[in-house]
Amino acid sequence: MPKKVIILCYRKIIDSTTTNPWDKFIYEDSFAEFKMQSQFYNQEEQYNTFAELILNVPGSEKLHFLVSAAITGYLRQLNGIIPDILDNLGRRFLAFENFKFEIINSDINNIEKHKVAINFFSKPLVWHDTVDNHLLVSQFTETAQDEVFTNLFQIQPFVSIHSIKTLG
Repeated sequence: MPKKVIILCYRKIIDSTTTNPWDKFIYEDSFAEFKMQSQFYNQEEQYNTFAELILNVPGSEKLHFLVSAAITGYLRQLNGIIPDILDNLGRRFLAFENFKFEIINSDINNIEKHKVAINFFSKPLVWHDTVDNHLLVSQFTETAQDEVFTNLFQIQPFVSIHSIKTLG
């Protein structure tokens, strides 16, 4: 029987309304790094916002990558597990391999306008079934197994199937 192997994407948006301490560290440190890194692209101090820099300064799209350096230590604290996504037993279970940091909005003069996203890409999962609004998945392995441990979790906002591959 063919298996469907999927990779999920969870988009975690962090802004001034965040209350979680880990999120606050990401928020504050990415803002400080944005202010510092944007100076290179704004040497004449003509622009205040990220959008103005992107529209007017060639190469400023590199700020996504440059600012991401400020948060990589916090991502290591997650030990490879995507935050906020719980299975139906209340456990964090979804491992990630890659992430992409994104500045959504920012203003060097107003931290309240700072908004970022971290897109987490899961390790490959076998998609066994869909039960109502829940996915039944297991970790993908190359070796055949008689029994696999599964996780059942509810599909929620900001989680989507990033890619799908049919095997066998």
